[in-house]
Amino acid sequence: MKESLPNIIAVDAAHAGQRLDQFLAAHLNLSRARVQEVIRDQKILVNDASAKASLKLRGGDKILVPGLAERPPLRAIAENIALDIIYEDNDLAIINKPAGMMVHVGAGATEDARNRGTLVNALLHHFTSLSAVGGEMRPGIVHRLDKQTSGLIVVAKNDEAHRELAAQFARRQVKKTYIALVHGRLRKDRGTISAAISRDRIRRTRMTTRLPGGREAVSHYKAVCRLDTPFGKFTLVEVRIDTGRTHQIRVHMASLGHPVVGDSLYGAPKELSNSAAAGKKVKTTSLPRNFLHAARLELAHPRTGKTIFLETLLPPELRDFLATLEASNSSNAVRHL
Repeated sequence: MKESLPNIIAVDAAHAGQRLDQFLAAHLNLSRARVQEVIRDQKILVNDASAKASLKLRGGDKILVPGLAERPPLRAIAENIALDIIYEDNDLAIINKPAGMMVHVGAGATEDARNRGTLVNALLHHFTSLSAVGGEMRPGIVHRLDKQTSGLIVVAKNDEAHRELAAQFARRQVKKTYIALVHGRLRKDRGTISAAISRDRIRRTRMTTRLPGGREAVSHYKAVCRLDTPFGKFTLVEVRIDTGRTHQIRVHMASLGHPVVGDSLYGAPKELSNSAAAGKKVKTTSLPRNFLHAARLELAHPRTGKTIFLETLLPPELRDFLATLEASNSSNAVRHL
């Protein structure tokens, strides 16, 4: 690996007040994650002293950046990870993805813990053939689910199947239905959210419906039941999406003032407290993932055209969370889910 020479960078007054990691990421054209990694290793000095990534720079500061070795290209790694394969034939497979599993490695990630445990890595171990249309880092991947969203995801085993499946998604012929638990009591029993989605200009990990020029996004929701519990009011909803934008259901429901339970990125509390009676201890509960599950998937087989319809139950951790909420609620309407 070729290593660059040490670099001394003088901070001018225009960049005073900027965080060290933000400044270096822009100046060195590196990912912020890579810069933070180097700072953690104490390889970067500010005025001859080690510094934290959050250090606010001042005009005249001198930053010493050591020679950084160029890294080899990132590649997907086959891993023996158990998969819940719901359907499989010579052209495609449909997987019930657990929450906490990334579909593929993220931008800026390196071949360490962040490139382990992905769905792609598991697919490379379990299947001898996957489509190459999505590139080396995304073999077989036709569409995605967020890391903390569970449920059905379709995988293409060859390029022909991939192209036909991708065309079905583009023509909005694939029917995708999710189950979500959202905060608050939805007023309407059903409705359609048609609000374009774009990336938030300040918090780049978030999406928003508040900016002009976003990509069209359409979600149809139906209230399954409403829960009035000591932990608050909630609505269990089915959501069918016509489009597949990043964080679509999460940002659409939050735009109504009803964020998905567990989704602190879009305003849901990290912990729920009950309204205990006088003299009784306040109880808390939390969900370490989003209450969002891709429950149903319907599509045409890419070779035969035959309809494939699959459905999965809520995973145990979501059923258990509902049971906790229901413990003091007379409604049993969600038991079958």
